[in-house]
Amino acid sequence: MKKNLFKILILSSILTTVGFIMDGDPKEPSMLMRFVEFFAMVGTVFLLISIVYFLTTFTYRKIVN
Repeated sequence: MKKNLFKILILSSILTTVGFIMDGDPKEPSMLMRFVEFFAMVGTVFLLISIVYFLTTFTYRKIVN
């Protein structure tokens, strides 16, 4: 389970970094606010991917067993 969570965290970090780089909006002048936005987005993406992953694995196990 730790391995799966770590993989999801890496995936969400990569997706957030790509999205942050591709974002065309003007950046906040405050460096602290940039870090807050980045880590909040990592947390949001991590939560969404985790919910989808664990719901699908739970459903798959219930159907197969």
